[in-house]
Amino acid sequence: MTDDALPHPSSALAAPSEWVQQWAHLVAPGEPVLDVAAGSGRHAHWFAARGHMVLALDRDATALAAARGERIETRLADLEQAPWPLLPERKFAAVVVTHYLHRPLFPALLNALAPGGVLLYETFAQGNETVGRPSNPAFLLGPGELLDVVRGQLRVIAFQDGFLAQPRMAYIQRICAVKPAPHGPFTSRYGLTG
Repeated sequence: MTDDALPHPSSALAAPSEWVQQWAHLVAPGEPVLDVAAGSGRHAHWFAARGHMVLALDRDATALAAARGERIETRLADLEQAPWPLLPERKFAAVVVTHYLHRPLFPALLNALAPGGVLLYETFAQGNETVGRPSNPAFLLGPGELLDVVRGQLRVIAFQDGFLAQPRMAYIQRICAVKPAPHGPFTSRYGLTG
């Protein structure tokens, strides 16, 4: 869910999340990326500029119009009221979600990852109600909630849960996690093993 009172965080002109930029090197070069609740496509454009084909999903047709671009496929999808809009066999080297939370999507998001695929997720956490919006508990992750979502399914590369003063005061939870290969330990071209 997004908080309609919050300014839409996505803009084709806005810089991508620092968290996404920090961990994007783990995404296999040239492989497809899924941008969930993409808005006007700040992450879709950023990944496309780096040679990835991107599928941008959002329920806002006006925002998606701004997300369109070379190497970017857009799909209008109500992620909360309609079935998951992708076939189960469609897999991505990265699934990117920022400033969006709809807990029933977690299984579909993890299933959309190809082996070696990277989940880059960042949204608001409990405590944010003390500093601004969103303040509704339905929009805020509980302590360690993203860790619980990936436990036993993905290898956690990095996790943060706490207060940030910049770019504005907020309580944020972030995770970078990788889907292991179906057989044997996870190994990546970047020297990560598990």
